[in-house]
Amino acid sequence: MYAWIWRKLPFGFPGKLTGSIVLAGALGALLWFVIFPWATPLLPFDDVQVGTETGVEQGGPPGQNPDAVLPGEENAPDEIPYSVESNEPHPSSTPDR
Repeated sequence: MYAWIWRKLPFGFPGKLTGSIVLAGALGALLWFVIFPWATPLLPFDDVQVGTETGVEQGGPPGQNPDAVLPGEENAPDEIPYSVESNEPHPSSTPDR
């Protein structure tokens, strides 16, 4: 197909090169401004669902709470183990004197 287009373009090598660049640009513009905007609502890229409303249980074996603190964990999963108000270390991290 590309060979057929190359043979059909006029004006020798400079014309063929210019014509192929113009054809590629026209095809790119057609895709960018007409085809892609038309197809965007038909594609599922913006159909994102976050959460557990789908009925699928997330994280771990069935029946186990994924937010539960496991034995040996001193902090809850979302708890920060240091103060965000000051630069002082957590009392448990100070060395014994």
